[in-house]
Amino acid sequence: MALLAVACSSPSPSPTSSPSPTQTTLPTPTGTATDIARPTPAPPLSLAVPSVLDDRVVRFTVSVQVAANGGGEITVRVTNLSNARIGEIVLRWPTGLNAVLFLAPFTSHPLTNALVQPWTKWVIGPGEQGEPAGTISLGYGPINPGTTLTIPLYVTRRAAGSVAFDLQFLAGETILSTEAGGPAWTRVGVP
Repeated sequence: MALLAVACSSPSPSPTSSPSPTQTTLPTPTGTATDIARPTPAPPLSLAVPSVLDDRVVRFTVSVQVAANGGGEITVRVTNLSNARIGEIVLRWPTGLNAVLFLAPFTSHPLTNALVQPWTKWVIGPGEQGEPAGTISLGYGPINPGTTLTIPLYVTRRAAGSVAFDLQFLAGETILSTEAGGPAWTRVGVP
């Protein structure tokens, strides 16, 4: 099995006086076609970053334990570093990942074979709450200030080969913030 860890960290911002989250609209790139001679194409299995940034800060790690020729588990740990509760934290990845790896938030219980179901939503977009087409959104929550949530994603390999994909951390349809002040997302590599 291979192990890969991805983490986001930097010095914590000072707490704000209001526990209510605010939202910031991310700037739109400007320029003309002549300013950008050769745009770099997005890598496969990328997601567009939502234009609204939620100022609630999270720290996350992603640990990949998936055999090169089989399945395994991806463990996501998310810590709410803000002073406000996040009602539902949503993990989002591209639907196209299903061709190589199928990620599921559940497994059957080894003793009873009953389904263990700790998530709040699992949506293949487009969804009724604004989830975009071409995405899978998996919700958990709530997550209180200072709390760390551990989310196991059970992996079934559907095709051979390594793959990399975007994984976003949202509150509803707004992307959460990292300690560095940017949008909370990462690129996950699986052997």
